[in-house]
Amino acid sequence: MSNTPVPAKSGVFAGFKAFLMRGNVVELAVAVVVGAAFGKIVDAVVKGFINPLVGAIGTQDLDKYRSCLKGPCVIDADGTVTKGVALNWGPVLSATLTFLITAAVVYFLMILPMNKYKERQQAKAGPVEVPKTEIELLTEIRDVLLAQQAEGNRSDGSVPGAGAGLAKQRESGVDIGK
Repeated sequence: MSNTPVPAKSGVFAGFKAFLMRGNVVELAVAVVVGAAFGKIVDAVVKGFINPLVGAIGTQDLDKYRSCLKGPCVIDADGTVTKGVALNWGPVLSATLTFLITAAVVYFLMILPMNKYKERQQAKAGPVEVPKTEIELLTEIRDVLLAQQAEGNRSDGSVPGAGAGLAKQRESGVDIGK
């Protein structure tokens, strides 16, 4: 989300409206709707394509894969375990496949092209000057002060930071004050 502050208006609803109108909330809502529709497509691919491929090895429905931990396991016609303890690992495998397919499609069709686009835009814009960090600025100030201090320890008796005029006044005996 954006770090732009919500304008201070009276009332909770005015603040909520300003929050909603920042733009990122609308983009997030669109992403959720598109993601839900895309999830249905991936589910259809898993159930219509992946499950039959796995079915060539065993059962056609991954949701029916289970192991009996404490037997004997008795399963009803509707697929529920009535006796024994069954570990239903088929739905976990199906959900994992769905997740991996979704993640791969999102990465290769959305993330990767967006990163390439951003790289091209940055290359066109040229190098961006990075502002110095606080540590770097403090280091520079320290170095300047050390150089001035070393300059002040010169043999001519000049004062660090004092101009040539002040040094001449001191040599001539004129009171320059404190």
